[in-house]
Amino acid sequence: MNAIAEPIRTKKRSKTLLVYAFFYLSFLYVPVLFLPLFSFNDSMYISFPFRGFTLEWYRGMLVNQAMHSALFNSLRVGLFVSVASTVLGIFAAKAVTRYRIPGRKTVIGMIMLPLVIPEIIVAVALLIFILQAGGKLSLYSIALGHILLCVPFATAVLISRFEGFDQAMEEASMDLGENGWWTFWRVTFPIVLPGVIASLLLCFTISFDEFIIAFFLGGTDPTLPVYMWNQLRFPKLLPGVLALGACIFFVSFLVIGFAEWIRQRNDHLLSRTGVETAIPSQIAGGE
Repeated sequence: MNAIAEPIRTKKRSKTLLVYAFFYLSFLYVPVLFLPLFSFNDSMYISFPFRGFTLEWYRGMLVNQAMHSALFNSLRVGLFVSVASTVLGIFAAKAVTRYRIPGRKTVIGMIMLPLVIPEIIVAVALLIFILQAGGKLSLYSIALGHILLCVPFATAVLISRFEGFDQAMEEASMDLGENGWWTFWRVTFPIVLPGVIASLLLCFTISFDEFIIAFFLGGTDPTLPVYMWNQLRFPKLLPGVLALGACIFFVSFLVIGFAEWIRQRNDHLLSRTGVETAIPSQIAGGE
């Protein structure tokens, strides 16, 4: 009887989780979907019924030079932060997975600490530090804060990649005469490359969408989220902000989806590689 009842209970739990996931995702995303919906409304007021359908707000984005400048600032900061954070994440991930570091868990905990500290605390602390050190608020100070925020994400993604393949492949390369540098570039890096790409995309998206640190550490050159915040003070500019927000939401969704697809594809390839390399390892052991 227990053997028959167990599949029934499992099926009920699956249905319960499915219903929970549906309501959770609806609660999370249905309000966001109103953003692109009202961006097509021919009225500056967010209300039903619609006054009419228009693309005026999207056409206005094409000639808004201030918005273009803010977008360019966000792109520059995002690209720099994604590359710098991923490089630092590679160093951290390789160190904690390949070497016996004293206090390894403590080191990982310190790297991940910005994930649990409220961003406003980090922003105020960096603001005080930069001003006391005689620095100036600019895109560089924003990039510094974003790197501090993105490195934990990059490290978390890359640690899973470095732990996901057989270290014997690196040892075999070293045994065949390669040094550590070329072993990394010819063996390790191609295997972890999907994780590197996923880290780049994730860090870029986080930096591009981040507001609090950019608001506190920005100078006269605002990033796109800060520019959007400033536009909200003027009711006539609200529809344009909705159109811009709809575009950002769509692009961010594509970038995160692409990063997740790369991660799943890499996991599948690693599982196949593990099976395929098991037979040569057994043959070598037998010899």
